[in-house]
Amino acid sequence: MGWNNTGNRRSVAVILVWLVITGRATAQGWGAVHGDPIPPALDAAYVRGLQFLARTQTASGQWSEGETGPGVIGLAVLAMLARGDDPEAGPWAVPIRRGLDAILRAQRPDNGYIGPSMYHHGLATLALAEAYGAVDDPRLGPALKRAADLILTSQTLNPQGGWRYSPDSRDADTTVSGAQVVALLAVRNAGIGIPDTAIARALQFYQECQGADGQIGYTGREGGSAPRNAIGVTVAALARERDSRLFRRAFDALRRAGDDEGGGYFFYYIYYAAQAFFHADPAAWRDWNARNVARLLDAQGADGSWTGPHGKAFSTSAALLSLAVNYRLLPIYER
Repeated sequence: MGWNNTGNRRSVAVILVWLVITGRATAQGWGAVHGDPIPPALDAAYVRGLQFLARTQTASGQWSEGETGPGVIGLAVLAMLARGDDPEAGPWAVPIRRGLDAILRAQRPDNGYIGPSMYHHGLATLALAEAYGAVDDPRLGPALKRAADLILTSQTLNPQGGWRYSPDSRDADTTVSGAQVVALLAVRNAGIGIPDTAIARALQFYQECQGADGQIGYTGREGGSAPRNAIGVTVAALARERDSRLFRRAFDALRRAGDDEGGGYFFYYIYYAAQAFFHADPAAWRDWNARNVARLLDAQGADGSWTGPHGKAFSTSAALLSLAVNYRLLPIYER
């Protein structure tokens, strides 16, 4: 199913309304419609995680503990959108609105930047793209266009064709760049034009950072890691480049990593790995997903959260989004 124009987005909106009316959105989700019912334990854990996020969100739409900022808010909003509850009147409608308001307030009116870093900007832009067409707010379209234009302008200023922490950075790394590429592809899915040349140049940067063993380095070919391999697979898959050398070799490296789950970046790893396996290989994803569901259900706190070095809001949002692929409701999670 494509999301390349407004008509397609309206068609999916009709499907979502039908899912809500029939009760299949909140209890089972899009995966159930395609023959993959959501296990009740998974759905219950997901709801507990969303309840934690809603309960701990401040009136200004943020979270006060651990890593904060528009990128974390964006991940939380995505997690709330991903289960299929009505974003206008469902149980998470108010937290979604608060989160989107916070992202819009953080956007600079002069250039569209949603700081304090491009990492935050990319994740916040992704949230705007996934909310656009699902949430009735006339501010979202113009804000999304400005945010996408900032990403594109930043790339043209960068000799490497990627991104780093500042919009005017002249160097690039594969983690910050991953957030921008996924955001641009979500913007394209939302019906806003993104030049093919921008995506092609970004993928070229990833190719330049891919080592002989297929792993994706940070700023060059050395020092590959499981999280960055997952990013490489994800950006290539979303760009419809599954036959590319970048995709094939990065996915081989990701599978070879086995139990290497990102070390201190576990939640960052599972956020991208869920997408990478899902888009790359249905059988491999089912195996990976079963392990991920089991460990997350075991690790979930009594308050519904997950805990990591970047704080509960980030960890919980990333954990939920790694589970959200099961619902298959967010456009970015379509195969």
